[in-house]
Amino acid sequence: MEALRLADRITNADLLRQALTHSSYANEGYRQDIHNERLEFLGDAVLQLIVTEWLYTQHPDWAEGHLSQARAAIVCEATLAEAAQSLNVGPQLRLGRGEERSGGRKKPSLLADAMEAIIGACYLSEGFAPARAFVLDILSFALTTVEGRDAGRDHKTALNDWLRRHGQEASYQVVAAYGPDHAKTFEVEVLVSGEPRGRALGRSKKEAEQQAARELLKQLTGKVADPLTTQQLSDLSPPTN
Repeated sequence: MEALRLADRITNADLLRQALTHSSYANEGYRQDIHNERLEFLGDAVLQLIVTEWLYTQHPDWAEGHLSQARAAIVCEATLAEAAQSLNVGPQLRLGRGEERSGGRKKPSLLADAMEAIIGACYLSEGFAPARAFVLDILSFALTTVEGRDAGRDHKTALNDWLRRHGQEASYQVVAAYGPDHAKTFEVEVLVSGEPRGRALGRSKKEAEQQAARELLKQLTGKVADPLTTQQLSDLSPPTN
């Protein structure tokens, strides 16, 4: 999907401009632009509903837990950032000078937030049915591989399965939270048998835990880009202190 089609999907130019305006741009003293955080809040809810309904309809045999894991894999930061890249969102963002200098146009978290804001703008501009078509279009790459993504992204389970084989276990604790209530970022610490082993950020506690588990599993095994199968886990050597 080409960047030009964003304007085709969101015909209200003011809403589209707002969706592409980061708070760093709006907050610069001489600018009075409305930033995209409220649209992001709305877009997140619209996205969750559309993906939930699609999974519920397409997979009538899946239990609630399976549906929840699959949804989490689809609406996560990495998937939304990938969708934003396919739309060429980065170059279209309106960023403050500091965010621009720090490479904000390529930050997955910023791209994912903008993608949610774009979905919110599409919903307000065009209505639910066009917004649903838009979401299913831009996330088709994730929806068509949902079973693999679902199994592949449960890093906490993969880490715990591996640690149990060596008499250890993981636990998690929130050490900090940043940002406004509607758009918080959580920092979570992962502990192994009570010892801190790493930290990660996420837009929810669950996402931060998954990221912390992923990074620790990669650190311990040196092989994890995506979680491993049960057989692969059993073949790895125990963690080193």
